[in-house]
Amino acid sequence: MDRAMTVTADIGDDGLAHVTLRRPAAGNAIDLATARGLLDAARACERASVRAVLLTGEGRSFCVGGDLREFARFSGGALEKHLLAVTDALHDALRTFAALDAPMVAAVQGAVAGAGIGLAAAADVTLAAADASFTAAYTGIGYSPDAGVTWSLPRLVGPKRALDLLLTNRRVPAAEAAAIGLVSQVVPTGRLASEAARTAGALCHGPTAAFGATRRLVAAGLTSDLTTHLDREARALAAAASSEAGREGVAAFFEKRAPDFPPGT
Repeated sequence: MDRAMTVTADIGDDGLAHVTLRRPAAGNAIDLATARGLLDAARACERASVRAVLLTGEGRSFCVGGDLREFARFSGGALEKHLLAVTDALHDALRTFAALDAPMVAAVQGAVAGAGIGLAAAADVTLAAADASFTAAYTGIGYSPDAGVTWSLPRLVGPKRALDLLLTNRRVPAAEAAAIGLVSQVVPTGRLASEAARTAGALCHGPTAAFGATRRLVAAGLTSDLTTHLDREARALAAAASSEAGREGVAAFFEKRAPDFPPGT
């Protein structure tokens, strides 16, 4: 299938990018076309300097992981080569999204498994419908994880709980996912789309550069020593305060009004 049909990236005039997985009949499983479609979408967001990204999956499930039907068509060295092509594209997409200043919101529903967990975990704000459930699934079929799952899960839920989820493949309902920090919030299934749009829209009108600095600081802080990190924070704060967005934010505070952050600041 044409990768332009499996993933779409609709970027509005306001800078909000709607990135949608569009393989509902396959549970939005990630085949090679979808992985490359995600990379195309990430690069489109990068080129457009978007202000926020909303990631969704069409249909009953957000993403059930890798497309095993496609993988089963290969064996031996051909399978290894194919999986490397899939993961190269998928991982490049994740790296590109992570490098944006724009924050990402993910709205997840139904089954979220394998690489679907990696996509959900890659978002800065992950909203889960009440009907969502999460299953690592990899080791259940003799695979090891991809999509950054072994990097993100320990950071979100702790290494002990991450190993529990990855080794036992137990099903985690939405309420538990929120309780352990895998998702940000659970919302009623019928309100998922509207709540995700509201959240992404609010972020879209925020100080994009400050959001980017904050994303990078949080990521770096997990592996930095305190002294290095404090210096990094100080430099980032000084740059933000002297920026157009920083000046507008402070002016709005003193004038007791909502700030109007210009695009690109």
